[in-house]
Amino acid sequence: MPRHTPVAVTGIGAISPYGQGWETLLEGLTACRSGIGPIPSADNPLDNVPMVGRVSVPLEMEPPAGFRLSRTDRLALMAAREAGAALPEREEDRRGCAVVVSTTVGGLSDIDPAAMREPARYYRRGGLGTTSTYPVFHAADCVAAALGLGGPRLGLSVACASGAMAIAVAAGLIEEGRVAVALAGGSDALSSFTLAGFNALQALDREPCRPFCQSRAGLNLGEGAAMLVLEDAAHARARGATVLAWLAGWAFSNDAFHPTAPDEEGRGLALSMELAMQSAGVRPDDVGYVNAHGTGTLLNDAAEVKAYEKAFASRSRPLPVSSTKSHIGHTLGAAGAIEAVITLLALRTGTLFPTLRLERPIETERVELLRSSPRRSPMEAAMSVSAGFGGSNASLVFQRSPDARG
Repeated sequence: MPRHTPVAVTGIGAISPYGQGWETLLEGLTACRSGIGPIPSADNPLDNVPMVGRVSVPLEMEPPAGFRLSRTDRLALMAAREAGAALPEREEDRRGCAVVVSTTVGGLSDIDPAAMREPARYYRRGGLGTTSTYPVFHAADCVAAALGLGGPRLGLSVACASGAMAIAVAAGLIEEGRVAVALAGGSDALSSFTLAGFNALQALDREPCRPFCQSRAGLNLGEGAAMLVLEDAAHARARGATVLAWLAGWAFSNDAFHPTAPDEEGRGLALSMELAMQSAGVRPDDVGYVNAHGTGTLLNDAAEVKAYEKAFASRSRPLPVSSTKSHIGHTLGAAGAIEAVITLLALRTGTLFPTLRLERPIETERVELLRSSPRRSPMEAAMSVSAGFGGSNASLVFQRSPDARG
C-alpha cells in the first residue's frame, strides 16, 4: 500500500462520561476512574437496569440560527468548540475548512417512546420538529454552521467504526489537496432504541464491562463526542500552529462475513492494521501501544486478539493493548473518535492506560493485555483500532513526529 503523507493534528476536543474537555478525559483515564454506572430510571426503556457511560454535565446551548439540536448534536458542538479553538482565525481560512462528523444514533436519541405507541399523536403534538435532527449529516451541519466552516461537509455512519473513518476521510481530503484544514470526529448520545436493540441481541453486560477478560459478558453503552483539527503540514507551519501529533497512516477493510458477528479469525481487522502500518511506513515493532476496539463481547474480543496476533506476528515482543471502553462505555459512532484522542494522549504523555476489571485475560503470548494501573512507556507511534457491525474495520496510526520509523 502506498505511504500516506502525514497530516498534522493541531487541535482536539472531547466530552465523555468523565466530563467536558480532553484534560478531564485524560485525568479520568490516568486515575482509572470508572465512568460507568446504572442508567437513571427515567431514561431506562428496559425491565432490568443496564450499566451505561452517561455524560452528566449540562448541555444547554444556543443553537445555530435555524437549527434544532438533539443531544447528539449538543455533544458534537461541545467537542467541536473545544477543538475549534485551534482552527485558523481568519474567516477566509475557515470558509474552506472541511467538516466530517460521524454518528449512528443522531437525533434518534431524542425520540420519546410515545412515538412507538402512537406515532401520529406524538408528531402532531410537537414531535414533528425533531425529525430535522434524524439524518446522520445533521451533526455535521450544526458544527459547520456554529463554527462558520464552509468547506466540504460530510456525515458518516458506518456502525462503530464511524468515528475513525471520519478522521481518515478528512485526512484523505487534506492529502489530496482538496482542503488545507478539516475538523473531524464523531458524536453519539444514549438512546432508548439503541439500548433496546443491544438488549435484544443479548450483548449488554449487567455489570460494568470487562473487555478481554475470560469472564466477560458483554458491553456497556456510553455517550460522548470527540473532534480533531487536521491540517496540511505546510499550512500548519505557515500559520505557526502547534502540532500535537501526526496522523501518519490509516486504512479500512471489510470482513465480508456477517451482519453483526466478526470474522472469528480476525482476518479483516488484521488487514486494516497491516495496511495502516504500511501506509504510515512503520513496522510492528515501532508501535508502542494499541487502543483496542475491545467491546467486552465474547465473539469480538476473541476475534480481535487473533487479529493482533496476525497483524503483529513479526513483532519481537508482546504488543501492549487495552480497551478504554472499560472506562467510559461503548460510544458507538463516537467511539473511534474518542479513542483516537485517547491514543493521541497516550502518545503525548507516554502512558499506557489499562483495561479496567481485567482479572483473567484471554490467553495469548503475543499480546500484552494491559491491566491494573497506568504505566509509563514513552513511544514514537501508537494505533487506534475500530470495528463495527457489518464487518467494517478502521485503523489509525499516530506518531510523535512526521517520520517515526525505527
